[in-house]
Amino acid sequence: MNQFKSQFWWGDYLHLIRPGYWIKNVFVAPGILLAFYFVPGLDLAKQWLSIVLALISACLVASSNYVINEILDAPGDAHHPDKKTRPIASGRIGVGGAYVLWLVLAVLGLALAALVNKGLLASCALLWVMGLTYNVPPVRLKDVPYGDVLSESVNNPIRMAIGWYAMGVSTAPTLSVLLAYWMFGAFLMAIKRYAELRHLGDAAVAGAYRKSFRWYNEERLLVSILFYAALFGMFSGVFISRYRIELTLAIPFVGLAMASYFRIGFKPHSPAMNPERLWRYRSIMVPALFAFVVCGVLLFVNVAPLSQLFAPRYAPVAFP
Repeated sequence: MNQFKSQFWWGDYLHLIRPGYWIKNVFVAPGILLAFYFVPGLDLAKQWLSIVLALISACLVASSNYVINEILDAPGDAHHPDKKTRPIASGRIGVGGAYVLWLVLAVLGLALAALVNKGLLASCALLWVMGLTYNVPPVRLKDVPYGDVLSESVNNPIRMAIGWYAMGVSTAPTLSVLLAYWMFGAFLMAIKRYAELRHLGDAAVAGAYRKSFRWYNEERLLVSILFYAALFGMFSGVFISRYRIELTLAIPFVGLAMASYFRIGFKPHSPAMNPERLWRYRSIMVPALFAFVVCGVLLFVNVAPLSQLFAPRYAPVAFP
């Protein structure tokens, strides 16, 4: 009986850390690829330890954010049909022990990042700070319509920076790709909100679970999804035109992957509500992985006719 209680206790704390969510750190991969593209001569064999440390740091800091999320969301989770069984919301874990775990994870993650370089430390620290602004009153952007999506999705470019600095690059990534990655994350997060709203159904229940749902409705969320997708396309266009015209060939595949994700937002019990489990769904993973591979290849394979095809044909008009 005591052994059972011990295993149950450890299982609850493991649930707080959410190791299943670490799959989200796959978003550091584009940062690593971009570092290879912009800084010729990087040696992966020399950087593998830094990459491993960067991933561990990102996982620990993210887990620290997940813990504070569960601590502060417990009252609202009690109104959610699924999340009410979480360890803190159900009363199985005390708040005091959870706060200790939150701080320990943050200290360990930032300490490991500091062993690599200042850029990685700054990126991981920003990831942790964004967890505070998202969760902690009085800011608590999680309760602010649209602020919840934008503050959560900014973790995308932060993770890209983590991958970038893990390669030992001292300068910052280009702004256009960071903004595009941010808006891509906002597109994904807004679809998650849309799927959650449809799943909860009752407006009163939705508003009790998450304050931003007192403002959101299906129409407003759908319009925001279109807005974020448009901004992603525009910022991506800036990056492609300035740095890598070959990526125009990947546009249809990226569009297909985004359309596939958008489609699942309409499904009952949509997988979009749990992005960490999307790897189980071939209808999403196949187009997403294919688009990523195509983009990765086109970063390093020259297609000479494209430069001529998209070359400026007219001089810009000069205004006095």
